[in-house]
Amino acid sequence: MFVDRQQDLAYFNNILTRASPGPAQLLLLYGRRRVGKSALLRHWVEYSGLSATYWLADKESPALQRRQLYAAVAQVPPAEAPLMESWQEFWDWLASHLAQDYTRRIIILDEVSYACEADPALLTTLQNAWDEQLRYGNSILLLCGSHVKMMESLLEEQSPLYGRLTGDWHLQPLPFHTLRQFFPAWEIDERIALYNMVGGVPAYLSWLDSERSLLENIGQVILDPGRMFVAEPQLLLYDELRELSSYVAVLRAIANDGHTLSEISRQSLISRTSLMFYLSRLQELQLVERRLPVTLTETQQSRSKRGRYYLLDPYFHFYYRFVAPHLQSQREVQETVSLIENSLPAYTRAGFVTLAREWIARQAQSGRSISALPFMPESIGAHWSRRVQVDVVAINWRTRDILLAECDWSLLPVDAPLVRDLVDEKAALIRRELPDEGDGWTFHYAIFTRTGLTEAAQAELLPRGGLIIHLSRLERGLGL
Repeated sequence: MFVDRQQDLAYFNNILTRASPGPAQLLLLYGRRRVGKSALLRHWVEYSGLSATYWLADKESPALQRRQLYAAVAQVPPAEAPLMESWQEFWDWLASHLAQDYTRRIIILDEVSYACEADPALLTTLQNAWDEQLRYGNSILLLCGSHVKMMESLLEEQSPLYGRLTGDWHLQPLPFHTLRQFFPAWEIDERIALYNMVGGVPAYLSWLDSERSLLENIGQVILDPGRMFVAEPQLLLYDELRELSSYVAVLRAIANDGHTLSEISRQSLISRTSLMFYLSRLQELQLVERRLPVTLTETQQSRSKRGRYYLLDPYFHFYYRFVAPHLQSQREVQETVSLIENSLPAYTRAGFVTLAREWIARQAQSGRSISALPFMPESIGAHWSRRVQVDVVAINWRTRDILLAECDWSLLPVDAPLVRDLVDEKAALIRRELPDEGDGWTFHYAIFTRTGLTEAAQAELLPRGGLIIHLSRLERGLGL
């Protein structure tokens, strides 16, 4: 099932018609594994009206890679393709082959990082071929890959392709509102819980069964030892890392609420000195992110020691929190499902917080004319200090506006004490920590709620201009 991707398709469709640079194009598409790069390209090619060649690099010798690519372009069996001595020879042949065929073509080199690892000369010879021959043609050459850090390095100044690429696109997971298309019969509560487990990765969503409930999917699909869900994190890590045991210990610590260096060190049994190496590598792979309070100025951020570490991939978080311990303990599946069910409200609240921040970001992107926000935020995140923590904070440094929001995932309506705690207690503490001790700052408030607010809570919030964002309003706003 091909879902959404209008913005991504619009970008690639524009490639087909733009006059400058062109008509020859050298493009880069990258994104994490399973995010749908190949599906997007196949869909785009199908409706482009152009003939296309698709080649998936494998972990084999450069000579065999060139033979496979030659066979794909020339449309001959691999056994009939010649063994070329170098990538320079291949690019020379490709340029000549394309020059003899005036038809515009799309040539896709998928997982090209495997070919670059096998022979780094691929990039320098491609640079020469592009400068001297290929850029004068009319074909589209697209390099695609899942090793995000390596693919991003192709954009850097030291890359042989620096200044040659005519476009690059980082494909992101699907947004939350698209889950309705995968699971049309589910309630929004279940979709939020699922989004916090697997995110918007199309492959993960397609592995699940929309005819089953969330808990049934956990027990019968995610925890099934014969399914890809069990093997997925290990497969991804084996492809990127060595010393897996240390990295796994770090990932497990963060998944179990170890967010500071001392907490991660204590849980992983890795010294703080050594820990920085593993955290840096995991950040390079975009599996881990270091966050700072959004209320810190740029100067404060540059020297702050208040950083906290979080897993960026929802499934990695769910896997190391619940699935990996299940596999190690050899518990009965139903016992683990019951454990997850009991933990689900607290666990899902973290996903609710993430969606609340995304809702604010969407409102800001929608433009001042239709946004529900009282100001346009410059930064969105959280605030924490020794005295106070607020999970959702948006701030505009120029206008000195700040929005504080609480996220309540309980089945009971929000009552007045929670609102008073936010607008009286927490706001007063945060004001003291802002520049000039909050002088000249305007505070705004919002409550993100699963079940609404009591009349007493509304009486506390609405006179202050506070926003109430219930689940249906949240979903509509995320679809803007």
